[in-house]
Amino acid sequence: MIRSLTFILLFILSCPFSIAQNPIPLDTIHWNINARAYVLEQYQGKDAIYMQGGVITLKDETFLNGTIEFDVFLKQEQAFPGVTFRISEDSNAELFYLRAHLPGKPDATQTAGRTKGVTPWQLYFGPKYSFPYQFHYDDWTHVKVVVTNDKAQVFMDYSEEPQLSWYLFHEAKEGQVAFSGGRFTGMHLANITINRKLPQLVNFKPVQREPIDGLIQEWEISDVFEEKLLDNTENIKSVIRARKWGKKIQVEEGTAANISRQVSLRDTPAANTVFARVEITSEKDQLKLFEFGYSDRVVAILNGKPMYKGINTWRSRDYRYLGTVGLFDAIYLPLKKGKNTLLLAVSEDFGGWLVTGRLKD
Repeated sequence: MIRSLTFILLFILSCPFSIAQNPIPLDTIHWNINARAYVLEQYQGKDAIYMQGGVITLKDETFLNGTIEFDVFLKQEQAFPGVTFRISEDSNAELFYLRAHLPGKPDATQTAGRTKGVTPWQLYFGPKYSFPYQFHYDDWTHVKVVVTNDKAQVFMDYSEEPQLSWYLFHEAKEGQVAFSGGRFTGMHLANITINRKLPQLVNFKPVQREPIDGLIQEWEISDVFEEKLLDNTENIKSVIRARKWGKKIQVEEGTAANISRQVSLRDTPAANTVFARVEITSEKDQLKLFEFGYSDRVVAILNGKPMYKGINTWRSRDYRYLGTVGLFDAIYLPLKKGKNTLLLAVSEDFGGWLVTGRLKD
C-alpha cells in the first residue's frame, strides 16, 4: 500500500499538468529580456524582475490553452503591466493589461487583440473589454488569465469569480507568451506560472455590445502611402491615381472596420496612411449628411476634391481624451446624380487603425 501511494505521488509530481505549478525562473535561460533597464532581485519576499519599459518573452515554448498567472507590484503610475499570449509570427496576439494609474475607473483594465502589431484599444473599449478595479499599492497583485479555445477570463487577487469574460479576437493558434510594462519608473513581476491543462471556465457571461445602426459595412482599402503626400491639395488626384486597390475590410464590434486586418503599419517606415473607399450612387444632385469616425487622422475626399480634415488621436482634444472611435464627426456631402466616390485618407500612430461611417437614409 505504501509503495502504491509513493508511485502515485511521484507520478503527480512529474506530470506537467499537475495542479501545483512552480514559477518559471526569472533568468536569461528561460526568458528573452528586452528592456531599457532590468534587475533580477529579491523584492518584497519574492524572486522578481524589476523592469523599465520592456518585454520578457518565454523562450522555446508556446501557449494555446491553459492558465497564465503572475504577481505584479503596482505603482499608481502609467506602467501598463500585462500579459500577451498566442503571439504569432505576423504579430497577431491576445492581450490583457492593467492601467494601474486609474484605480476604480471604468477603464482600469483592458483586453484587446493585436493585429499585425497594432493594438486597437480605441475600438475595443467599454465594459465588454474593461472593468473597474480598486488597485492596491502596498502588496503584490495577483493576476490569473484563463484561456479555452476562443474564450478567456480574468481573475484578480485570487477571486473565485471572474471579473471579466470575453471572446478572443483571433483564430486559436499556439504562440509565444510575453509580459510587458514598466515604462519610465519601472515595475516588479514575480511568480509567473503557466499551466497548459485545458481549464474549466467559471460562469462565462461576456458583456454584449450594442451595434451602431446603419453603418457602411465594407470598405475597399488602398495600399499604404506617406501621409505628407496629402499636404499639397494640388497633388491629391495624382496620389489617388497611384494607388493599388483590391483589399476589403468589414465592420467589427458593430462599430468600425480595422484597417490592420489587411495592411501592416510597420512594413514601410513613414508610410502610415491608406484610402478607405466607398461608392455612392445618388438618384439626383443633393446634399447628404455623412457621419463618420476614424483613428488617428483623416482627410475626406469626394470625387477627387478634399472636403474635410480632422484629428482624433489620443489626447488630441484634452489630456484624458482617448480617441475612441464612433460617429463623432459629420460633413454634408454635395452628391451629384449618379456615381460618387468617397475616400477617407486614414493615418495611424497607435491605438487602432480604424474607419467607420454612415449615410442618412
